[in-house]
Amino acid sequence: MRKNTIFVGLDVHKNSIDVALADAGRDGDVWFYGSISGDLASLHKVVRKLQSTGGAGLRLVYEAGPCGYDIYRSLTKMGLDCIVAAPSKIPRKSGDRIKNDRRDALNLARLHRAGELTAVYVPTTDDEAMRDLTRGREDAVKAHRVARQVLLAFLLRHGYRYSGLSYWSKAHWGWIADIKMPHRAQQIALQEYVHAVHEQLERVQRLTRQIQELVAQWRLAPLVNALQALRGVSLIVAATTVAELGDLTRFDSAKQLMAYLGLIPSEHSSGETVKRGGITKTGNGHVRRTLTEAAHTYCHPARESRVLLARLEGLPQEVRQIAWKAQIRLCGRFKRLMARGKNRNTVITATARELAAFMWAIARAILPAPEEWVRSNSDL
Repeated sequence: MRKNTIFVGLDVHKNSIDVALADAGRDGDVWFYGSISGDLASLHKVVRKLQSTGGAGLRLVYEAGPCGYDIYRSLTKMGLDCIVAAPSKIPRKSGDRIKNDRRDALNLARLHRAGELTAVYVPTTDDEAMRDLTRGREDAVKAHRVARQVLLAFLLRHGYRYSGLSYWSKAHWGWIADIKMPHRAQQIALQEYVHAVHEQLERVQRLTRQIQELVAQWRLAPLVNALQALRGVSLIVAATTVAELGDLTRFDSAKQLMAYLGLIPSEHSSGETVKRGGITKTGNGHVRRTLTEAAHTYCHPARESRVLLARLEGLPQEVRQIAWKAQIRLCGRFKRLMARGKNRNTVITATARELAAFMWAIARAILPAPEEWVRSNSDL
């Protein structure tokens, strides 16, 4: 390593960036450079100054956060070495009770020099755009669910209880339409709650149509289509998974993917005592939730329905074989675990974990080798 290599820690905030520097070498100096404005022009000015004073080998780092990846993309475009550190993986001293921006920047520079930081996966601009769209739909689904809960709570508060078989059916909406509140103000409130439910549903449908349209133009569309060969993996589940994780083959093994999604059991063992708990719930929660929902479909016997057969059309034979193998294994395992008296949520989680492994296998079958993928997409 060259002596003029400088490790730069950036504590990034909305309106400011605190900069700390660390010289190469175990005993190199670590010092606080100063606080600058949070815009890219100010950061570029500092970088040019450091380069002009002999710091040709700059290695920069900042924590992943609400400011996104603009800094990373800007610095790497300049040819600089930059990583975005995972906040949950940053080592912290248990006895340290003082935290401020200056200390955070110094700590980042020091840990980056020691190689103790874990870099997060930075998506391409196109992948991030699709991720924003799928997350937008997820937020719309949440808002729709809340709107329905508010409407039901309002009706229950005034003594209206639906006795039908299922909520939000045609009969249920007809029942709501027949309700006449005793006061005009209450009737207006009821109608506004009804409008809110319909508006949020239309929002979900609009975003769903946009996902269907834009996925076809996406560079990872072949992977999204192939993942839909799996039972329970609809377009939304597949698009969310790929938008959040990118190329699944970047994981060296299926176990690594399962660990990244936080679907493996936690463990606190020492000596002869082995203690395992619930899943770690680390990593990407968006994908973990969608896989958990998809895992519910494996409680039924393995079969290829009309909907699934339509999704299988045009897919390679290898992908279809993996998907059928997944059905045989996961449906059978779901039944066996339930017969052993396992908690249903535990069984669903175990199914979701293995479903992620089959997704990884399909990605390996449908996408080129990682080094070929990098070469073919170097212009993105």
